[in-house]
Amino acid sequence: MDPLKEAERVLSGKSITKDFFLWVLGADIADMAEILAGTDRIRRFFFKRGVRLCAICNGKSGRCSEDCSFCSQSVHARSDIEIYPLRTEEKLREEAAMASLFPLDRYSIVTSGRGMEGSELDTIIRAYESFPRESISYCASLGILPEAALKRLKNAGVTRYHHNLETAASLFPSICSTHSYEDRMETLAAAKRAGLEICCGGIFGLGERDEQILEFAETLKNLGVDAIPMNFLVPIAGTGTESYPLLSPLRCLKILAAFRFFMPETPLIVCGGRQQSFASLEALIFSAGATGLMTGNYLTTPGKAVERDLAMLGDGGWELVQGL
Repeated sequence: MDPLKEAERVLSGKSITKDFFLWVLGADIADMAEILAGTDRIRRFFFKRGVRLCAICNGKSGRCSEDCSFCSQSVHARSDIEIYPLRTEEKLREEAAMASLFPLDRYSIVTSGRGMEGSELDTIIRAYESFPRESISYCASLGILPEAALKRLKNAGVTRYHHNLETAASLFPSICSTHSYEDRMETLAAAKRAGLEICCGGIFGLGERDEQILEFAETLKNLGVDAIPMNFLVPIAGTGTESYPLLSPLRCLKILAAFRFFMPETPLIVCGGRQQSFASLEALIFSAGATGLMTGNYLTTPGKAVERDLAMLGDGGWELVQGL
């Protein structure tokens, strides 16, 4: 296989084969330089040197009724995390105002639980309506929602809904039994009908086979998602995946690279597990295809401070992008 030739094929409007996708995932270390040269060529063609930053507010933590095996916020987990109810409208507004002081492209409220309704949804709607509007765009990640609720979010100023499928449909039943893949797919469809963009990805390191990574990528491509958040499992004590190993940094780079070849024009945002999984190879994520980072702290596990991320971007000559 010749990654540079495949990159030129992609830039001419052709798609890579399934065999090439799987080859990238299983490539030898000796092939990595050419793989990264290929993904860097694609990335620079469509995104130049731009990188976008997003951040989240953990608006409600813990006591989630769902049994996602990797999640410390589930009531089925025995993890030692901070648990609190939905933050007040004032607190949500304060955190958004603080976020607006940083060069973020997007900011989102994320809540634990199957979904959001009633007075809690009302609080979140009012908060979004009051958020600063200068240079930042807003997302929401509130679980499984009906179209009516999603339309309310759009009217409140939210432009993109985040709702992960997490993994391939064939693997999903082994990581969650309290709702179905179809439940998540319907929320994505409802968000589209409501006029929202879709941010949908998942988490790698759940025991998926290479063929299931391909299956997952095909699902996301067929959905026409607007951005793909890519998380890498950090096993948390007390969860169903506490004994799972961290993926190696090279494995993570290969997954990222395979997605860049497969979906050349779709933003790839590296989120949870970034510093632990990529370790000393973290700065290579941009050449591998990443176009965005989640910065700050992520839900119940710490992330990199914004200042350190900005320094990493500056050191690599990458350009911060905000807005359209």
